[in-house]
Amino acid sequence: MTTPYRTVSEITCVGVIGAGTMGAGIAQVAAQAGLNVVLFDLSTEALERAESALRSSMDKLVARGKFSAEAADAVCGRFTYAAELRAMAPCDLVVEAIVERLDVKQKLFADLEEICAAEAILATNTSSISITAIGAALKDPARLAGLHFFNPAPIMKLVEVIKGLATDQAVIDTLLAVAKGWGKVAVAAKSSPGFIVNRVARPFYAEGLRLAEEGVAEPARIDTLMREAGGFRMGPFELMDLIGQDVNYAVTCSVFDAYYQDPRFKPSLMQKELVDAGWLGRKSGRGFYQYSEGKPVTAPLEWDEIRFGGFFNISSVVEAPAMQPLIDRMEERGIAIPLRTQGEDGEICFANGATLVLTNGQTTLERSLDEGNPNLIQMDLALDYGSCESLALSTHPECPEEVWTEVYAMFDFLGVKTRVVKDLPGLVVMRTVAMLINEAADALHFGIGDAVGIDSAMQSGVNYPTGLLAWADKLGTSYIADVLDNLNLFYGDDRYRLSPALTQRALINAPFHTA
Repeated sequence: MTTPYRTVSEITCVGVIGAGTMGAGIAQVAAQAGLNVVLFDLSTEALERAESALRSSMDKLVARGKFSAEAADAVCGRFTYAAELRAMAPCDLVVEAIVERLDVKQKLFADLEEICAAEAILATNTSSISITAIGAALKDPARLAGLHFFNPAPIMKLVEVIKGLATDQAVIDTLLAVAKGWGKVAVAAKSSPGFIVNRVARPFYAEGLRLAEEGVAEPARIDTLMREAGGFRMGPFELMDLIGQDVNYAVTCSVFDAYYQDPRFKPSLMQKELVDAGWLGRKSGRGFYQYSEGKPVTAPLEWDEIRFGGFFNISSVVEAPAMQPLIDRMEERGIAIPLRTQGEDGEICFANGATLVLTNGQTTLERSLDEGNPNLIQMDLALDYGSCESLALSTHPECPEEVWTEVYAMFDFLGVKTRVVKDLPGLVVMRTVAMLINEAADALHFGIGDAVGIDSAMQSGVNYPTGLLAWADKLGTSYIADVLDNLNLFYGDDRYRLSPALTQRALINAPFHTA
């Protein structure tokens, strides 16, 4: 059966509505892929700025050897700049990138439906508004889909292709192929609040804010731990400052409201205070950090640097996959390990009685009491213990100094900066990653995307160091479920409830990805 809508080979002219940063970036991506582009904006000044920005961008690409001067001129030559919406008439695909208001978008697409050919595909770059709701204003909603680029569009790899309730599957297939042809990582998603990335990423900010509110650690330390232990490109507070506190807070409120005030998406009063104060981040010169010439001004962090004069007396280790890189790192530095056993939960036992374990989501006090071991020391999660630069630790409040000193000194010897943080469940990285995994699992459970697509979206859209569901498979789905169960028990907060997709797999420690 042939589709009534344009296919990939039939799309030769692309219209883009809105000449702001996002619209101009999308137009540049299409032109670089060899297509003719019509860029529309009611403001001639905006069109002039977009034309100047395009020329500047292409000149930089030429200077870096990415394009020849002739190829850059050809890209610029594929553009037509228009202040009349009727200029969209010859376009085979029209992408809207204007203000995030449902009524405005509905009016625009109703107008485009009268101007463009019946076979033309219509797409919206909305980051959060329902595709189904936008399409409800159209005579033919089957031709409308989401085509969500990430800023800056010419650089960021991800494009979410979103299907509304009425969207024709052939339109989705075509847009997936179009985005891939433009050099993007294209991921199919179902229309739902926040789609994949803006939904799954909420705990990255929310848990950082809650950790700071509870006094577990200060924002600069949380950021450092998320980067140097978790492997994230930026920590939550520096990223919120970059995005803009007002923008990030508005998206959180939008997702919270769209999910009928689900506690998992509850906005933070700490962030609201910044927004109310006008401390919006880099653009205002102050957010969680103060900025000078666009760079954060921060005091150096203090770490628990403890030198150790003798040798480290390890009595035994229980080898588990999650902790194996740390054990390898110890051996590489000449720390002797006389006795080894295998187990699901790794631990490193010192002759002085100290036991070092990976956090399981309990407080160290609670876990010490459960296990009858006041010398227990919990460490935070690291993406790779073989290369991490810093790590959070927590101890039983009555753990003797001579016991914990040797453990802290060992990390210093290994080149890992450590800090004892307030003893609350999950420490910093583990708590955040477990919540991210849970949200990714819930997106999978409700069919927002598949496992491969969700992991690809988070890596390509927000530069996560690995796929969240793949990370769960590495740690064990049952382990992540235990962490979240312990958080839930401690707080009694529905925020930490397990996704059914994680609960089912955790029963038999089944992975999300199958070979």
